[in-house]
Amino acid sequence: MNQFQPSPSSRTNSTMQAMPDSRSQSFEEIYGPPENFLEIEVCNPQTHGLTPSSRYTTYEIRLSTNIPSFKLRNSSVRRRYSDFEYFRDILERESARVTIPPLPGKVYFNKFDDAVIEERRKGLERFLKIVVGHPLLQTGSRVLGSFVQGAFHLLCLVLHGNLLTLYLDPNWDRSAW
Repeated sequence: MNQFQPSPSSRTNSTMQAMPDSRSQSFEEIYGPPENFLEIEVCNPQTHGLTPSSRYTTYEIRLSTNIPSFKLRNSSVRRRYSDFEYFRDILERESARVTIPPLPGKVYFNKFDDAVIEERRKGLERFLKIVVGHPLLQTGSRVLGSFVQGAFHLLCLVLHGNLLTLYLDPNWDRSAW
């Protein structure tokens, strides 16, 4: 037997001494919400309209967060694919420093098929998770909060051949612009 080998108890003590002191955490710190959390999901697709030419699908956007740049802690709104297209276009124009991810592609055939709607839902959710999770967009976008939490209405006007987009939001704060 090697007489220079440390005993098991001395190894444990030296390991414990090397670890930094840590204070005990409260129940709320362990199991409460993290300091900054954000959960978003796109769910519950619904198809509207009676005739083939008037049919469209909306998707519910549910958001839960404690990040101060969002006005509401919990919200739920419905959006169409075309709303996502307008939203993405506006984000690209106002956020030149941020690469905005692509939306799932346009669907021309069988667009009301359950499998197609589900694939689009997944793609829209992936898009929103990236956009909403981006720190520069959270603090710098004028339309992000309205799109995922409230009234996001667009009025597009053609003025001297240029497309002019106005944001119509009943909660609009003029001083924030």
